[in-house]
Amino acid sequence: MPEKGTIEYNELVENPDKAFLKTITAQLQTLVGVSLIEILSTHSSDEVYLGQRDTKHWTYDAEPLEAFNKFGKKLKEIEERIVAMNSDVRLKNRVGEVKVPYTLLFPTSEGGLTGSGIPNSVSI
Repeated sequence: MPEKGTIEYNELVENPDKAFLKTITAQLQTLVGVSLIEILSTHSSDEVYLGQRDTKHWTYDAEPLEAFNKFGKKLKEIEERIVAMNSDVRLKNRVGEVKVPYTLLFPTSEGGLTGSGIPNSVSI
């Protein structure tokens, strides 16, 4: 807030709407910024996440398939632990007024801008 007696304060008193509009980003600049964040943050529709394969039969060897399945189960356990911690009111910043759960390291994602899912590759 501008201090009393300054030019900015007098402008705020005389025309609060104009003073407010001077403090926010221009519409075009905001639109470009939000669009860029959306493009860089959204997982593609054909994204392959950690613990997933894009081809069903990537190998027929029993040992790698067993290790891959074991890894997938471990990822599911991690996700279940995150869900449990999100609902634990004793943990700071997990459950609050906003009710936004932590999903950043969720192994799975439903696509789009979810904040979850660990891609097998990063393009940025």
